[in-house]
Amino acid sequence: MATSSTAVQYGVATKSVASGAVVLLGRIFFSLIFITAGLNHFSPQTIAYAASAGVPMASILVPFSGVMAFIGGLSILLGYRGRIGAWVIVLFLIPITLTMHNFWAVHDVALAQDQMAHFFKNVSMLGGALLISQLGTGPYSLDARRSS
Repeated sequence: MATSSTAVQYGVATKSVASGAVVLLGRIFFSLIFITAGLNHFSPQTIAYAASAGVPMASILVPFSGVMAFIGGLSILLGYRGRIGAWVIVLFLIPITLTMHNFWAVHDVALAQDQMAHFFKNVSMLGGALLISQLGTGPYSLDARRSS
């Protein structure tokens, strides 16, 4: 029995409308945090918070990281050079996670738990970005249109 709908399995993309729509929805949800956070990295409050957390040259590095988050998120959202955009997100997340959410250095229990939650949220997003860097952005993307 032939069917036009198959599942995404072991990195093999399919032509299923439903699975393509799910991948698109996942890209939208995944990228929103980076696009909105990227824009927020230009606010004086965010720069001041990073400086108070010990980020050197915060007035330069925080907006630069905002550009990285925004460009990486937009790349994944549109599916344009999505694998590269995912690597940009990886490069954004690693230093942010280790410097801004270092729960192991926080002595207040409640604040440490809050930072631990942020740390593991970032680790899970890091996992998602690594998956996108290897599997791509799916059938409903500009990358897919370029290759067809």
